[in-house]
Amino acid sequence: MPLIPEEPQIHESVPGPRAVPAPGRTTPTPRPVPGPRPAPRPGPAAQRGPVPAPAPSRPAAAQPAAAGPQIQLIPASVQGALDAADEAVDLLLDTGRAPGEILVLTTGDPHPWAAHELSFGEASYWAQHDARDDVFYAAADADRAGSRPVVVVAVNGGADEAVTSALPVAMARAGALLIVCGDPQRVNALISAGV
Repeated sequence: MPLIPEEPQIHESVPGPRAVPAPGRTTPTPRPVPGPRPAPRPGPAAQRGPVPAPAPSRPAAAQPAAAGPQIQLIPASVQGALDAADEAVDLLLDTGRAPGEILVLTTGDPHPWAAHELSFGEASYWAQHDARDDVFYAAADADRAGSRPVVVVAVNGGADEAVTSALPVAMARAGALLIVCGDPQRVNALISAGV
């Protein structure tokens, strides 16, 4: 199923910062919708009251299939994919997402943060991943990267085969929202060819 770029929703009555195009980009990147969040937990058990009896279960065939993550495509060139991914992360954080809920994957060169952190050694780098208390950046083909509620993929290069295999893996890692930053024609062509 091809991805369709999200159309930005602009409301004139809502003030906010003006988007400034990144160097090498002529138009601002559309801002992603933050996506679904887990429901807040109720207070302590003593405040919740009695637990109702469970409803009778239905046969497995009558249950709806589990829905996958919401998918958004942010148009970006290969050179602008990292900037678009960083802008998506900033928006997600600004709208209340916890940093530990976000995983950023790259299909080409590593994100500068990942390259910097890897310079201190792989043990330290992966310890940050396992702590799950900050945004984590990894290569799309990093087997050790786990799932998170939000996965952002920067299609910033890489062979077509690498990008084609990275997208389903990223979708499997995304619990609620998958954001793909890349050239819509290339992404849709690779998804169609990979099916």
